[in-house]
Amino acid sequence: MTARGTLTLLMLGLALGLAACGRKAPLDSPYEAAVEARKQAQQNDEPVPPEPKKPAEDRPFILDGLL
Repeated sequence: MTARGTLTLLMLGLALGLAACGRKAPLDSPYEAAVEARKQAQQNDEPVPPEPKKPAEDRPFILDGLL
């Protein structure tokens, strides 16, 4: 294998390894994240961020069935 091929495989392995970093949990909506940040600030005696607005009700869209 040439040096170029080895370098390519090394970079590909590095990119795949770094792409897998992160937490393994369901995604948080912006509202849920803001509520959680507010709770943590209250527990830690830090300045409390403003209260988030509740999200609007989810309305079905005509093309939802296709997805």
